[in-house]
Amino acid sequence: MNKNTRITIAFLAVSIWLLPACNLPSIVQKKENKSTPVTYQSGTTDTTNSGKLKWKEFFNDSNLLALIDTALMNNQELNIILQEINISNNEIMARKGEYLPFLHLGAGAGIDKVGRYTSRGANDANTDIKPGKEFPDPLPDFMGAATITWEVDIWKKLRNAKKSAVYRYLSTIEGKNFMVTNLVAEIAESYYELMALDNHLQIVKQNLQIQKNALEIVKLQKQAAKVTELAVKRFQAEVLKNQSMQFYIQQQIIETENRLNFLVGRFPQPVKRNSQTFPHLSTGHVQEGIPSQLLENRPDIQQAELQLMAANLDIQVAKANFYPSFSITSGLGYQAFNPKYLLQTPESMLYGLAGELVAPVVNRNAIKATYLSANAKQIQAAFNYERTILNAYIEVANQLSNIGNLAQSYDLKVQQVEALNQSINISIKLFKSARADYMEVLLTQRDALQARRELIETKMDQMHAIVRIYRALGGGWR
Repeated sequence: MNKNTRITIAFLAVSIWLLPACNLPSIVQKKENKSTPVTYQSGTTDTTNSGKLKWKEFFNDSNLLALIDTALMNNQELNIILQEINISNNEIMARKGEYLPFLHLGAGAGIDKVGRYTSRGANDANTDIKPGKEFPDPLPDFMGAATITWEVDIWKKLRNAKKSAVYRYLSTIEGKNFMVTNLVAEIAESYYELMALDNHLQIVKQNLQIQKNALEIVKLQKQAAKVTELAVKRFQAEVLKNQSMQFYIQQQIIETENRLNFLVGRFPQPVKRNSQTFPHLSTGHVQEGIPSQLLENRPDIQQAELQLMAANLDIQVAKANFYPSFSITSGLGYQAFNPKYLLQTPESMLYGLAGELVAPVVNRNAIKATYLSANAKQIQAAFNYERTILNAYIEVANQLSNIGNLAQSYDLKVQQVEALNQSINISIKLFKSARADYMEVLLTQRDALQARRELIETKMDQMHAIVRIYRALGGGWR
């Protein structure tokens, strides 16, 4: 074979080797858009952000803080997510091991009997180990060897797979942080709802006492022939209605307590709280900072970003499958038919070294499908990242508006309650002097009860809005 022929063969071999990489399916990756508006509706450019406060600094109720602290240790769902983090960490270990050499140690023993009238049997019978001796029949076999296999990561396929696993591990940590944020917020909302229900029950009891007093007055008026039995029955029905309402509220209290106990990870028990302070709770002043801070503060945004980074690497891993892979295998050991010869060197020594170059040439549909799917998942991850940013901004914008509107609504509700409380006394006085109908007294009491309950509801909505803006800004996980 002349020199030109050898060059031609080498060129053809390299061309065939690289051919699969020259015919890659065309893909279009999506570039994520992470831009946000400069400010919220308020127009403030102050970067002070309440979302950066630790939950122990944001909330100042010792009973609520104790519930959150217990939940972060005992909540079952949170502990399940912690195990997901361990699983992701193990995946990194597995990926890292794939691009390192594999060392296998082995030992074996066996026995082999072949027919005498075969080429091997006849050869063994005529070959002396020592003068006058044949191979043993049957033939024992003892072996001990070490084998090393290593896929050379030429195209960084294995390293990129490991980096992708790292990003997914980090994304599970951010997922855990987002879970903590939601857990803290859910406990706080349920806690304030429980306090509001206590106040509802207290209002119903106070109103019930007023209605019982009014019922006694109506009974006296009937005895004086100033009203009929109809008035007595209407007032009596109103008393029974509010007595029934007490049991409905008590059931809501039990269910809300048990919801809190479930979040905390314990069996039902009374939840310690001081509900008398609820109407006077301060909504404080939440500082929203600027929208771009959401990318740093919100764990769900960071999780989506890390998943996108992993998806980008997955494309590179899938692309590397089109290129040839090169692996090296070597082995070293001893083999003999008698243990006393096993360690004799070099007679019983065996060794080997081989390299293997493999490239997909035809029927690459599975590799193409994996590559195209990786690209589609990258586009999904990019859209998910953009959607998460948009959702975070809208959540903050909604709660900022909600806080402002609830503050104005609460002030008007306070004035309404004060006016209706005064109207109760006025209506009873007018009724005693026969200047007002009993229905006016009933309706005034109903309106006053409803207004007081709505005032408590508005206060609860205010506290929920404060918790939700804190969560929307990315607070609670630090």
